[in-house]
Amino acid sequence: MYASPPLAARIAQLDQRIARACEAAGRERDSVTLLAVSKTRSPSEIGQAHAAGIGRFGENYLDEAAAKQEALADMDLEWHFIGPIQSNKTRAIAARFDWVQSVDRAKIVRRLNDQRPDGRTPLDVLLQINVDREAQKAGCAPETAGELAARVAEAPMLRLRGLMAIPSAENPPERTRAAFAEMRRLFESLRADHADLDTLSIGMSGDLEDAIAEGATMVRVGTALFGPRRDAG
Repeated sequence: MYASPPLAARIAQLDQRIARACEAAGRERDSVTLLAVSKTRSPSEIGQAHAAGIGRFGENYLDEAAAKQEALADMDLEWHFIGPIQSNKTRAIAARFDWVQSVDRAKIVRRLNDQRPDGRTPLDVLLQINVDREAQKAGCAPETAGELAARVAEAPMLRLRGLMAIPSAENPPERTRAAFAEMRRLFESLRADHADLDTLSIGMSGDLEDAIAEGATMVRVGTALFGPRRDAG
């Protein structure tokens, strides 16, 4: 399998954007990891991205992700669950994914820990923070992150890696930048008690430069990588 010319060009352009943002922030290029958001994308598109050097893929919906994982089982891919977590889906999420970026309550911590299959390495976990305190959005409130982090740290089959946030889509650019700055401060504060934290997952296609300027170590990119989103199926 090979990357189509449009996909290869988008990957090159995206890498240039990340590299320029890192240079502007006085950071090394390898300090920022790219997560390809593959929601609604076909196994063929994911395979092409992998052929072009992309190895990490983020999925929002369990059933959609499971079908792709089966189709691409022969590829060495790292799978991240980045969508809201329903309690009745935790067993499959714990078994199928390498990372879960959307942990936001103690019940989910307990279930993921208890349901991680024996013999697997601990599940890498990010706490999702509702940084803009949106009533309908998943994520814990910033002020409760310390308590939730402590719960994860006590779970033997989970490994706390850091934080994730999705600022409001209604934000003007300056408010999004402020939200990223708030996430950076929270991340640095939590590291006082959890020195191994190494991942701040903020920034997407339209705002990755601001995210990198505020310390993002992972950016989650779909549209800028794969092109305009299509409906699943």
